[in-house]
Amino acid sequence: MRVSGFTIVRNGVRFAYPFEESIRSLLPLVDELHVGVGRSDDDTLMRVRAIDSPKMRVFETEWDLSQRAGGRLLADQTNLALARCAGDWCFYLQADEVLHEDDYEAIEATMRRHLRNERVLGLWFDYLHFMGDYDIRNALGYLTSVRIVRPGHGLRSIRDASKFGWSDARPLRERRPGGGTRHVPARVFHYGYVRPPRSMADKDAWGRRLYDEGELGDAPAREELSDWQYKFGACVPYRGSHPAVMADRIASKDWETPPFEPTPLWRNRTFLVGRLRKAGLWPKQRR
Repeated sequence: MRVSGFTIVRNGVRFAYPFEESIRSLLPLVDELHVGVGRSDDDTLMRVRAIDSPKMRVFETEWDLSQRAGGRLLADQTNLALARCAGDWCFYLQADEVLHEDDYEAIEATMRRHLRNERVLGLWFDYLHFMGDYDIRNALGYLTSVRIVRPGHGLRSIRDASKFGWSDARPLRERRPGGGTRHVPARVFHYGYVRPPRSMADKDAWGRRLYDEGELGDAPAREELSDWQYKFGACVPYRGSHPAVMADRIASKDWETPPFEPTPLWRNRTFLVGRLRKAGLWPKQRR
């Protein structure tokens, strides 16, 4: 069994992505790892190359920000990396997603179990989302997502690189019998909302610009970058372990997280209404 890994990153240092930890967590499970590095305003490329693994295949790309409507640019960049993969499985992580070493055995066993079953086109993982700090978990985030796909069936990264499928209207369906996917009993640790508030605000402002067709404009004024607020409405404490590759980053955390008062999910209105909205059983919020 040969496994190709792939990922993309741009301005990973500026926006405080744990991209180095993400790459290091994926390397033990793949035979090659293709990393597409968008031309950045920081030393992201240097840090990626400094990982210096013989498995790494680093290539630079230009991000055409005129083609960013709906976040499509992220999928396009992801597909540039996917196209370079030549393994039996193609294993994807985003730059703020990290694997736990305790799950490596289960991940490899699942890939081997379904290797010869051509009906299985994708493997989906359970997700843990963190908010503001490493011991606060957002319970309202998506529960699962496909992160391993079988090549040769026309599958591509779609939407804003959040799904895989043949088109935006035909995604791979996880958690559905006969949907062409199977469960990996493993976790993806998503740290998208754990970073210094100033970096979070900067990343959030740029992220919003990847979903519209308007002018990019100037970066937010520096004094505005501290306005980002933590949203703890559907959060719960996390008391488990984190991936070992995250130890130094967690130990070096240098910002204060606002007080967090957890509410049991069974009486947490934000959580309950959010889940009902996802299930289509509650009116959507008006804009």
